Amino acid sequence: MANTMTRAPVISISHGGGPLPILGDEGHEQIVKSLRTRIPELLKLGTPEAPRAIVLITAHWSERNPTISNAKKHPLLYDYYGFPPESYDLKYDADGSPEIAEKVAEAMKGVGLKPVMDDERGWDHGVFVPMLLINPAANVPIVQVSVLNSESPAGHYKMGRALSDLRDSNIAIIGSGFASFHNLRLMFSGITSDPGFQNRNEAWSKAVSDAVLEEYVEEREKKINAWRDWPAAYEMHPRGGAEHFLPLIVCAGAAGKGSGLSYTDKYMGLDMYSYYWA
Repeated sequence: MANTMTRAPVISISHGGGPLPILGDEGHEQIVKSLRTRIPELLKLGTPEAPRAIVLITAHWSERNPTISNAKKHPLLYDYYGFPPESYDLKYDADGSPEIAEKVAEAMKGVGLKPVMDDERGWDHGVFVPMLLINPAANVPIVQVSVLNSESPAGHYKMGRALSDLRDSNIAIIGSGFASFHNLRLMFSGITSDPGFQNRNEAWSKAVSDAVLEEYVEEREKKINAWRDWPAAYEMHPRGGAEHFLPLIVCAGAAGKGSGLSYTDKYMGLDMYSYYWA
């Protein structure tokens, strides 16, 4: 049995493009290596201190209110298109947890949010693709949580603050997105090899890190609330298309007091940052 005194980590991951990390795409080599090695170590998988559940905030599910998967089992939602047939046969058979889902909902109600339960929607690829690499044993229950379609930084930070106390009962928080850059139009334009764009991306990532790794909770929130004023913010995440940045805000809220750490993986010639608080 897991030691319930263990305070579980918060981890904001870069989850890659569609099912490509699973399909052996060479461009995802570093991301895949981190998901297979760094994240299991942070989660202490395979040890008595492994989390008793994972609450996973996915960029691929946006709703008006925080929406929580609360079935004992969920099918997979293959929410990508045009990939090889084997990418639609992937399986990830971890349990859900109605019990933990209820704890998530109660915590969110406690900060004034209006969570909604959903026992039908499948786990999307923001969940099952990284988790196939992180924990192929599928022996830790997962509760999937949506982001907000309002894209409100304050709302997402509040979601994180609500989840923070769950860490004390060894429930890990994972945000699954692509915080450093997710603008599909630009991704496929070739701009990532342009030195000017690379400099703007570097300035953006510096601003992100300065904010989310801020030691003091209130100052961190203040900085994050102004994220649309950071260098190249609309280039990295277009207007109305911030969903891949939002899981990081939830994680920053769940982090509580103290500084976090980061690591980078090369993807499309850029440094893709992941952040964690252990």
